[in-house]
Amino acid sequence: MENFTIYNPVKLHFGQGVVKKLGAAASAYGKKALLVYGKGSVKKNGSYQQTLQSLHEAGIEVFEYDGIKSNPIIEDVDAAADLGRKHGVDLVVAVGGGSVIDSAKIIAITIPVDHSGWEFLDGGKKPKAAVPLIGVLTLAATGTEMNSVAVVQSNQHKKKIGYGHKLMFPKHSFLDPDFTRSVPANYTAYGTIDLVAHALEAWFGEGDASLSDRFVIAIIQEAMKYGPELMNDPDSYDLRARIMYAATCALNGMTMPGRKSGDWGVHDLGHTLSVKWDLAHGATLSIVYPAWLKLQKDRIPERIIELGSALFGCDSTEDTIYKFEYFFKLLGSPVRLSQAGVDASPKELDDLFEIMRHNTVNGAHHKLSEKDYRFLIERMA
Repeated sequence: MENFTIYNPVKLHFGQGVVKKLGAAASAYGKKALLVYGKGSVKKNGSYQQTLQSLHEAGIEVFEYDGIKSNPIIEDVDAAADLGRKHGVDLVVAVGGGSVIDSAKIIAITIPVDHSGWEFLDGGKKPKAAVPLIGVLTLAATGTEMNSVAVVQSNQHKKKIGYGHKLMFPKHSFLDPDFTRSVPANYTAYGTIDLVAHALEAWFGEGDASLSDRFVIAIIQEAMKYGPELMNDPDSYDLRARIMYAATCALNGMTMPGRKSGDWGVHDLGHTLSVKWDLAHGATLSIVYPAWLKLQKDRIPERIIELGSALFGCDSTEDTIYKFEYFFKLLGSPVRLSQAGVDASPKELDDLFEIMRHNTVNGAHHKLSEKDYRFLIERMA
């Protein structure tokens, strides 16, 4: 095992009605809040109203920025930061899924400075301060509610980049599974796939960490048992709670101790599909992972078979890959670009290849060449 440090300062509040405690938590940081959310679904599931009520009851003045996209863009981050700076806010409150909370993390470190948040992601600038952040999660998927990482896209630069810093940990996160009942079926599926993909990125990382491996297997088993059940019973609070907690655990650090790193090559590849076609993040992962496993099956067969044996009782790489494809299809997610409703013509695939080159797509542990890009694109099409 590698040496490691465990640090997670997020106070997580989980269960029905927990948002009632938000105002009291927020009042410890000040009296002016920037409320950030997406395009309106939070007003349908009640999370917006409950958050606003709790803030008002605590005597907190609220300024709102809405319209965060499912593939969040830096232009929204900068505009929201400008609004927060203008009103001298003391904290940021994000109500939504991973795109909203990710955006809020970059907003929180951008408010104290006079440059674009993109300078942190791609310009080499380091944050020195952050406005405190509180998250209210409405989609079980990314685990952003309990980590210090955010992913934001720049259409101008044709890049979607992940960035992490300890200043970006939320102070508090409020998780009420009731808020996820209004999530459409496709995004419910994408969230389950995202949490599985996060666990797999740890599994295929560098380092021998047997207990962390057991955590990975347990998290994926939770998703594979309750994910399909949730698709058949989307109004079940219990099933939504189980998937929500699994998503948090998949990326709150518990799968990483003892490793040098995760791999993250599949996420890097998936981001290029989002840049090219604005595909939902979870859908990109269900398309990329089978292709990536096919690329790796002769390079790391023992690791793939170990995974397949633990999850499915498989004894071959081919069976393991088939089982993952079957699971993604069972949830209703695409496993090929042709199933995602995009133009995957040779010209468009050549453009995708150039985006991969432009972004120097790679894994931290399993490196990718331009020849690998071609192999993957052919099997994703």
